[in-house]
Amino acid sequence: MKLNRKDFFKGAALGIISLPFALRGCTNENIAQNSSTTSVSGKKYKWKMVTTWPPNFPVLGEGCELFAKWVNEMSGGRMVIKVYGGGELVPPLEIFNAVSSGAAEIGHGSAYYWAGIATSAQFFASVPFGMNAQQMNSWLISGGGLELWEELYDKFNLIPVPAGNSGVQMGGWFNKEINSVADLEGLKMRMPGLGGKVLAKAGGNPILIAGGELYTSLERGVIDATEWIGPYHDYIMGFHQIAKYYYSPGWHEAGTVLEMFFNKEKFNELPIDLQAILRTAAFRLNMWMLSELEAKNTSYLKKILEESDAELRVFPQEVLDELKKYTDEVLVEVTAADPFAKRVYESYNKFRSDATEWSKLTEKVFYNKIQI
Repeated sequence: MKLNRKDFFKGAALGIISLPFALRGCTNENIAQNSSTTSVSGKKYKWKMVTTWPPNFPVLGEGCELFAKWVNEMSGGRMVIKVYGGGELVPPLEIFNAVSSGAAEIGHGSAYYWAGIATSAQFFASVPFGMNAQQMNSWLISGGGLELWEELYDKFNLIPVPAGNSGVQMGGWFNKEINSVADLEGLKMRMPGLGGKVLAKAGGNPILIAGGELYTSLERGVIDATEWIGPYHDYIMGFHQIAKYYYSPGWHEAGTVLEMFFNKEKFNELPIDLQAILRTAAFRLNMWMLSELEAKNTSYLKKILEESDAELRVFPQEVLDELKKYTDEVLVEVTAADPFAKRVYESYNKFRSDATEWSKLTEKVFYNKIQI
């Protein structure tokens, strides 16, 4: 199916923009806590999923529809999930509260959207100069990250699970070269989350703009630059038609986790097989989204370069070094103000440090000496 920028956002406004979950949900402890889950029931359930993505949003929205399909198939039709794009049932950035209150049973988005509700939530999405998708999945699933995430969301009557990842993103689209940090001063750039705070420290002006307005904002000079997701979505948006320089790497989002969360009360009322089916489908979605984006980004980067005069650039090391220094300052400020955020970041950072040492001997050597 051919997509263009108009179709990409048709019908809704865009919100600001992995392994054994099934097994995690089937422990003896969980079974004991939830007596209703000890038997398989023939009862049928109709659930609502609200998302931060517009209807039919490529990959991310599509993935939610696939999740609903997989759950329906695995449950033999006993669970039907209706997916609502951002704005169809509730505004995109209201889905957290909607699922928490029980207005909907499932939500899908990314945890850094809820930093205003819970500061530490953003650490379960992406940290500038942080871990990639493989490392994030490892921390969450096998390094204690998911337990902390569950502890945080439990306060809001929610159960979170990883359900997608963007992979390493691009650094953004610019109409001037970035040769030093001085080139960022006064730069109006769409950049959310912790990355936006880092840009501000570098003298830039981070601006939050809905995805559907990004093209016209960049074209008309409302913003000077924008980051998005990757070549596939950037191509559909048409940024290569109006911006000259396409920078790498995405220092601000090295592997953004996309989340799914369930209303805890509703989830615990389900038979245990349906609980396992939901977790298993979320795991499958986690893998599918990353794989789909990796495949599409590869081919669409070629299309961008073949069909436009856009120039690929890599941020100078001097710029990355300065942004890393500002990132450290932002993290100190954020964690100093929130004890739980400090606890989460300590876990995150220890795992990142250990993973970095391992990757120096494996991934880095592979890319530098084998895949050349």
